Amino acid sequence: MTTMIRITVGAVIAAGLAFTSANAAEHKLKASLDAKQEVPANPSGGRGTAEFTVNDTTKEVSWKVTFEGLTGQASAAHIHGPADAGVNAGVITALVGVPGAPLKSPLEGKATITDAQIADILAGKSYVNVHTIANRGGEIRGQITK
Repeated sequence: MTTMIRITVGAVIAAGLAFTSANAAEHKLKASLDAKQEVPANPSGGRGTAEFTVNDTTKEVSWKVTFEGLTGQASAAHIHGPADAGVNAGVITALVGVPGAPLKSPLEGKATITDAQIADILAGKSYVNVHTIANRGGEIRGQITK
């Protein structure tokens, strides 16, 4: 093999590895939560923010969700999908920190999810919400985006 061919083959392999690593692994996403985004909307003054990291190699999603001003103690929190903004969907995963502990801001944790769920989250077809006793279907909600 000539030197020029070796250089070309090496460059192609390096480019392929760079492309693979650039299109895999960790994706950072966020959401801004409020009562107007819930379906149906409610009059709560609660609000929150969420940060997510989706790792398509390990199939994990990790989160940090902060919230305040809810009508009462948070009773549950979830990632839901697939759903566009304004549409309700089933639970992808519950957002829990320490099992059995009360839900207090911030919620931090991680879970293993499927390839299809990862695709929905990365496509903007998922949302996060926080539930309370007064708003069992969800008090605040936010669409997950890049």
